[in-house]
Amino acid sequence: MAEDVNESNVRQRKVKTTEAEGANGDREENNHSSESLQDDKQSQDDPNPVVLKECSKSLEDGTYWLTRIVLLRYIAFIYFVAFLVALHQNKQLLGNGGLLPIKIHLDRVLNYVGGEVNLKALSFAPTILWYVEQTDIDMWLDRIAYAGLGVSAFVIISGTANMPIMFLLWMLYHSLVSVGQRWYSFGWETLLLESGFLAIFLCPLLTLRQFPRRTPPPSVAIWGYRWLIFRIMLGAGLIKIRGDQCWRDLTCMHYHYETQPVPNPISYYLHQSPGAMHKFETLSNHFIELIACFFVIMPWRPLLLLGAALQILFQVVLIISGNLSFLNWLTILPSLACLDDKFFSFLFSEETQKSVRKIQREDRLGVGPTPTVGVYIRKVMNLSLAVLIAFLSIPVVLNLLSPRQAMNTSFDSLRLVNTYGAFGSITKERTEVIFEGTLSSNPTNPSAEWLPYEFHCKPGNISRRPCLISPYHYRLDWLMWFAAFQNYQANNWFVHLAGKLLMNDEHTMSLISHNPFQDTGPPKFVRAQHYLYKYTKIGSEEAKKGQWWTRQLRGSYLPAVSLESLYDYMTQQSWDLPKYVKKLVREEKKNEGKEEDVTG
Repeated sequence: MAEDVNESNVRQRKVKTTEAEGANGDREENNHSSESLQDDKQSQDDPNPVVLKECSKSLEDGTYWLTRIVLLRYIAFIYFVAFLVALHQNKQLLGNGGLLPIKIHLDRVLNYVGGEVNLKALSFAPTILWYVEQTDIDMWLDRIAYAGLGVSAFVIISGTANMPIMFLLWMLYHSLVSVGQRWYSFGWETLLLESGFLAIFLCPLLTLRQFPRRTPPPSVAIWGYRWLIFRIMLGAGLIKIRGDQCWRDLTCMHYHYETQPVPNPISYYLHQSPGAMHKFETLSNHFIELIACFFVIMPWRPLLLLGAALQILFQVVLIISGNLSFLNWLTILPSLACLDDKFFSFLFSEETQKSVRKIQREDRLGVGPTPTVGVYIRKVMNLSLAVLIAFLSIPVVLNLLSPRQAMNTSFDSLRLVNTYGAFGSITKERTEVIFEGTLSSNPTNPSAEWLPYEFHCKPGNISRRPCLISPYHYRLDWLMWFAAFQNYQANNWFVHLAGKLLMNDEHTMSLISHNPFQDTGPPKFVRAQHYLYKYTKIGSEEAKKGQWWTRQLRGSYLPAVSLESLYDYMTQQSWDLPKYVKKLVREEKKNEGKEEDVTG
């Protein structure tokens, strides 16, 4: 009898404890909610005290409250890096005195659409820079970068965001990509925009609470990220199999580490691996991109965890082996959506985990907050997003199935759903374009001393150690790699760069690591030479001397040019020229007895 009484008392205490916890949770919800009306009181007696007992400390699987925090912090980190690159480089690349000025680009778009900033103009270049004074472009480039840095830093620190905050980040970066021209023409830019668009819908509407009870992480955003990583990897795998023969005969990795755009020190050592190792690397690449990619769209947790682990490990290996901007860092992001709260619990405090356990317990018991009108509106928004993604995925899927697959292509002007791919073809040798300048008035004189310019990261000096900068990115260095297997006529920015070197332009020189004419005044002539670069062998005489590279001159890439010889071309391109340059060219032409009129 005493045992029955004791058991009854224990049961009553458990029920009261559970009711008290529920009441405290309701008061906390009412005090902090900024998105909805006060919750109706949710206290119900359960006749079964076993159900209401204190839950275990282990989180259940299948919820994504902690996953949302991780995703938001991670994409904010990528945004922060992207805006940091923009702050340090965009004025030199895109400003009014930049290598490809935005003002000229927008003027051309405006002329094409009829001279008005209308929907057609916005479809070609969706950017807020249409609505600022074109003479203030440089200032606005800085403002956009600073705003992006500030907002992304807030999300990183707080671990929370709402739809307006994530929309602001997406809009600011979209405004740069839309007018970035060649500097922003790569796959990671559209990937960041697509990832950022999904992040808008991952968030609650207005509240900045980490656990807004009525706005759980929507399944459409979680599955949207899984669909994204699936397309990224499958697209990359298919473009390789359909592309270069070396991917099919397993020899591509014999060349990749040496010929990739911006190698790092580890690339040098990986290149020296045995041939069998390179074949294993290629086979592993095919497995990850063509087979393991299907794991991330399976509704079975063990496969999701395995798929995410394989994709993340693969991206980490790529990060270690080369400087590929923030591409691989960003590709990790959608894989994180395969991992639930139970997996991420080790990253969070016991107090945070307790909040999630409380939500999981309420959902299990069906005692969550009463739905409001806002909840139903949000469901409609989520459904609309699912329909939009499905519709915009049609051309993407058709492209994946096509034998003429295009990579890194957008089928809508807002870059909401895109197709991806990387290294469909592998260059078998590395060539570099090396800028040189001379103070000699006669560039053909054999005794003229030509001094090389050094860039921040691209190979130049054969004894300089390759850089390690990822996820940061030097856009000029990257395009110099492409220029090496094109010609200068295909890149007007290259000619503009030559002109800037002839002026010792202060802003442009920030894109250069070493200017040999910093203390002597600008060179009289500059030229570009074309070299074949190869890694030295470990233990070779060259390596013992401290050389990372050997090089062999292929020939001239850009013949010797002066400001005078470039002047007409630069004015035709509507590039801004300092008054002293116009005066200098005028004097040079007078000295040569020319009579043409150079207006100031």
